[in-house]
Amino acid sequence: MGRGFGRCAVAIVIAGWAGMASGTEVRLTVSGAGQGLEGDLRAASLVVSTAEDEKANPQDLLSAARADYARLVGVLYGAGYYSPVVHIIVDGAEAAVIPPYGAPARIDTIALSVTTGPRFAFSRARLAPLAPGTELPEAFAAGKTAESGVIVDAVTAGIDGWRAQGHAKAAPAGQSLVADHATNTLDADIRLAPGPRLTFGRLTLSGTTRMREERVRAIAGLPSGETFSPDALERSATRLRRSGVFRSVTLNEAATPGPDGTLDIEAALVDDKKRRLGVGAELSSLEGLRLSTFWLHRNLMRGGERLRIDAEAGGIGGESGGTDYRLGANITRPATFGPDTSLSVFGNLEELDEPEYFEHKFEFGFGLSRQISDDLTVGAGVTYRYSEVEDALGDRSFNHITFPLFATRDKRDDRLNASNGTYVHLAATPFVGIDNSTSGAQIVADTRVYRGFGADDRTVLAARVQLGSVVGASTGEVPPDILFFSGGGGTVRGQPYQSLGVDLPSGDTIGGRGFLGLSTELRVGVTESIGVVGFADAGYVGPDSWPGGSGDWHTGAGLGLRYDTGIGPIRFDIAAPVSGSTGDGVQFYIGIGQAF
Repeated sequence: MGRGFGRCAVAIVIAGWAGMASGTEVRLTVSGAGQGLEGDLRAASLVVSTAEDEKANPQDLLSAARADYARLVGVLYGAGYYSPVVHIIVDGAEAAVIPPYGAPARIDTIALSVTTGPRFAFSRARLAPLAPGTELPEAFAAGKTAESGVIVDAVTAGIDGWRAQGHAKAAPAGQSLVADHATNTLDADIRLAPGPRLTFGRLTLSGTTRMREERVRAIAGLPSGETFSPDALERSATRLRRSGVFRSVTLNEAATPGPDGTLDIEAALVDDKKRRLGVGAELSSLEGLRLSTFWLHRNLMRGGERLRIDAEAGGIGGESGGTDYRLGANITRPATFGPDTSLSVFGNLEELDEPEYFEHKFEFGFGLSRQISDDLTVGAGVTYRYSEVEDALGDRSFNHITFPLFATRDKRDDRLNASNGTYVHLAATPFVGIDNSTSGAQIVADTRVYRGFGADDRTVLAARVQLGSVVGASTGEVPPDILFFSGGGGTVRGQPYQSLGVDLPSGDTIGGRGFLGLSTELRVGVTESIGVVGFADAGYVGPDSWPGGSGDWHTGAGLGLRYDTGIGPIRFDIAAPVSGSTGDGVQFYIGIGQAF
C-alpha cells in the first residue's frame, strides 16, 4: 500500500468509500523518519472526521482542511519533529491559499502530505527554580528526545512541587525554546514563579444546595488558617462527595489571594435527588427467592443526615427452612466529632426461620465510623439486642449489650467487579449478658485477593478466606445467629444452605463456635460483557472456638456465567458437592454482583 519517496513513505486511504454523501476521497501520506505516526495524525485530522460525516458540505471540508495545519504540526511537535513540512491539497490547490469562504461547489479529493523531517533532541533541558524534593520526568534531560509533551509534563511537575509546599499560585514566568535545525536539537529554558506561600482562607458556597452552610464547612473540614495543600483540598472535596448528598462537588481556588496571604475556596455544589428507592433479588434452587428493597432520604434535616429504611424477605419458596423477614432503619450523620467521623443510629426487627432454628430478634444501637484514609475505615458502637429462640436445645431468650468493633481496608480497583487488589475486614463483637445471659465475644475476618492477567486483565484469579470464632461462651449460651454454619451462596456453593454445623447426640444440628471458609475463582472474559467462571469452595465448622480436628469439612465446585451491566455483573452459578455428607444434588444461584 506504500510507495517510496524521500526516506520512507506510507500512503493510506482514509475516506472515499461508496455511500459517502460528499463523495470526497481523503488521502494521508507520511514520509520521513516518523512513518509510525500515521495513526496519531489520522486521529488528529479534522478533515478525516469531517469527511466521515454524511451531512458535511464542501465549506465544512475546506474549514477542516485549513484547521488541520496546526493540528498535524501539534502531533509532530509532540513526537519531537520540529522541522516538518505539511501540505493539504484540495483538488490540486493548497488549502491555505483558498479563501476561507471560497469553497468550490464540489470537492473530489483532499490529499494530506506530511514530511516529518529529523527528530530533535534536547541540547539543554532546564526548569528553575524548583521546590525541594521535586522530581522531573526522566525524559526531560539533555540528549533525550525533545517531545513537546515532555516539556509540558516537566512544567506541570515543577508547579505541582511548589503547590505541595503551599505556593498555590505557582506559574510559568517565562520560557525560551530554540530549535537548532543545523544540529536537530532543542534548547529548553523555562522559568517558574513560585509566588507567596499561602494559607487556607474561608470556604464559600455557590450552586444549589439545601444544606446549611455551617454543616457544609463541618463536613468539608477545610483547614482554614493552615498552609495551603492540594492534598488537603482534595480531601475536603472527597468528604463532601462521600456524604452522599451531592450530585456534583467542585472546589475552586480564588483567582487572587487575600492581602493577608489567605486563599479562599469556593464550593460549587449541586444536590442529588432527595429520595431514592432501590430493589434487589437473588435466587437459589434450594434457598429460594430473596427480595430486598430500601428507601433513602438524603439531607434529612439539612445537615447531611441520611435516613435509610430497609425491608427484606428471604427463603421464599425455598426448601431450607421457612421465610425470613427483616425491617431496619438507619440514620447517618456525617462530620460528627470531626470531619472524618460519622454517627449512625439504627434499629432492626428480624424473624429468622432457618433450617436448624427459629429466632425473633430486636436490635437498637448507635455506632461511629472513622475514615482513616481513602481505603481504611474503622468503627465502634454499642447495641442492645433481645432474641427469642427455638432450636434443638429448647426455647430460650437472650438479652445482651454488644460492643461491635471493626476495621476495613479496601484496596480493590473496582469494588463491584475487582480485577486487582485486596480487601480485608476484621470485626470483634464483645457481648455482655443481662438477666442471666452469658458474656463472650464473636470474632470474624474476611480476606480477599484479586490478580488480573493478560490484556486488560481479561483473566482474573480471585481467592477468599473467611474465619469465625466465638469465645467465652458455649454453643448453648449464645443466640444461634452468633454461631456459624456453612453451606450456600455465601460460603460453599453446591452444598445446601447452612447444612454443615455441629451434630448433637440427638441427631439435631446446631451452629459451631469455629468456622473457616475457603473460596477460589478463575474468571475469564469471553467478550466485553460476557465472562465464564470456574470455582471451588470449602467450609469447616467445629464445636471449639478455633478450627481444629474435632469439626467437619465439606466442599463444592462449579461453573458460572457473568454478564457485565456496567454497574456490576449479573451472576449465574451452577455447583455440586464434592466432599462431605451434607449434600447430594446440583444447586444454582442467580444474583447481582460477583460472589465475592
